[in-house]
Amino acid sequence: MANLFVRKATGMVRSWSVFDAFIYSFFSINLVTLGFYIFSQMYFFEGGMINALLLSAFFLIFEVIVYASLISVMPRSGGDYVWMTRIFGGGVGFVLAMTGWWFTLWLWVPLYGDMLRHIVITPILGLLGATSTALWFGQTEMGLFVTTLITVGLATLTVILGMKTYARIQKYSFYAGMAGLLIVLVLLLTGSPEAFQAGLEKYAVGAFGAQPGVYAATVQAGIDAGAATPMTGGSLKTIGLLLPYIVFFNLFPNWGATLYGEVRGATDYKRNLSGMAWGLGVTTVLGVLFFLGINKSIGWDFYMQANGAWWNSIWFGAESPMPMWPYPALFAAFLTDSTLVQLLIIVLMSFWWFGWVGTVFLSSTRVIFAGAFDRLLPAKMAELNERTGAPVNAIYWMAIPAVVISYLFAFNEAGFRSLTLFGTLVIAVMYLGTSIAAIVLPYTKKALFDASPIGSMKVAGIPVITISGAIFSGFLIYLLYQWILDPNALYGIGYSINDAGYKNTTSMILMFVFYAGAAGIYYYFKMRRKAEGIDLDKVTSEIPVE
Repeated sequence: MANLFVRKATGMVRSWSVFDAFIYSFFSINLVTLGFYIFSQMYFFEGGMINALLLSAFFLIFEVIVYASLISVMPRSGGDYVWMTRIFGGGVGFVLAMTGWWFTLWLWVPLYGDMLRHIVITPILGLLGATSTALWFGQTEMGLFVTTLITVGLATLTVILGMKTYARIQKYSFYAGMAGLLIVLVLLLTGSPEAFQAGLEKYAVGAFGAQPGVYAATVQAGIDAGAATPMTGGSLKTIGLLLPYIVFFNLFPNWGATLYGEVRGATDYKRNLSGMAWGLGVTTVLGVLFFLGINKSIGWDFYMQANGAWWNSIWFGAESPMPMWPYPALFAAFLTDSTLVQLLIIVLMSFWWFGWVGTVFLSSTRVIFAGAFDRLLPAKMAELNERTGAPVNAIYWMAIPAVVISYLFAFNEAGFRSLTLFGTLVIAVMYLGTSIAAIVLPYTKKALFDASPIGSMKVAGIPVITISGAIFSGFLIYLLYQWILDPNALYGIGYSINDAGYKNTTSMILMFVFYAGAAGIYYYFKMRRKAEGIDLDKVTSEIPVE
């Protein structure tokens, strides 16, 4: 064992409680950052948003069961990487996990930066009267690049400070963010469309430089953009077509799975299940309340029209009467005339972003660490800081490439933004690999399964992990079909099989470049270690000691 791995034990310290893991899961399917951001782009569908939210949560429960089960069997740092390499072997597990957790997360950094400017910086500066600076951040390429650099800096810092410190940061952010959301929901559920319209006309013009008549102009611009998505209703088919979009937000209750080598009580299946299930469930309920509040005070049609007007300007160059992103918390703040209360709302809501920013790097560093510990990456990547226990070298392999990617994205060099749309697709492919591993685990690793906390969990003689893995795999295959073939030309990710849609074949090419790069790294280190007398097939057949 000592000669197979970089050292006898990983050295990871179990410094998180299950409650810390719950908060991480809760922030990973972040209603305010990912949720509001994705909802705003879903303005051109025919199915009901609440219906899609509830249906997606149903399927994602099986994802939670799969991951809670795998964690209880093998609670190791690295999650998907460890499970797939131990069940399938090194090659498949390495390529899927490194592409999904390492390369692809570089592409998410500019999206985090985009949310930082729209959710935090632009609203606060606008309410403080710094209109031109607010719009510089919110509308310019350089403004986006600056916010992505801030994102890289803060995400790097949270990882370097270690799990114990980050647990405190996300805990304080959780309480502050929930307080802000409570205020927003109260305002939305007690306000009126008339009060909102008056507030929008006053503050969108006064604080953000919109032209008078912004409400009516936004309605027309949204109609011109094709805003149509209803709050409820629709056929099963039209609701099903929302699922590949809405999961850009809520596909990730398992985001902390790579960290469970550092969570106390990780072998307790029920606690693992509870943490992730509560993260998914609470977020889903809050999402429904949010939609109802929007309908009550802002008006559902106007919300979708504002979204359509904004994204039509970003994607297709049309004019948006509203100079700032249609941020629902800012809309709620317009329902009060107190600038102090408005600022309090936005500041409290900003903690949804600050508690979440570490997720862009934290989980990924553990996968890089696990690969290095198995000698499939340079040993330096497996070194830990003696004081914090953080894999500090691994973080640089996230941060430095992310800066380059952020520059290309912010300034759209060579149309780079359109090349990055496969980010969630690659993660879903990795999840599919893990789900298949879960299906076969009871049969290929029978002794390990039988001795685990889930060994007796069966329905009609079939292991629950196998049933859940099959259901979640079916859901993922449906998503991948819609994303890659896109027969209704709705998602702009892959290659549409009809003539009406946008064909993003270059995105597919970049995706396969990522897979080829991961495969190249794997086979390079396999040959190198073989020359050193180390058989990596034996390495990936053993489970490392934490």
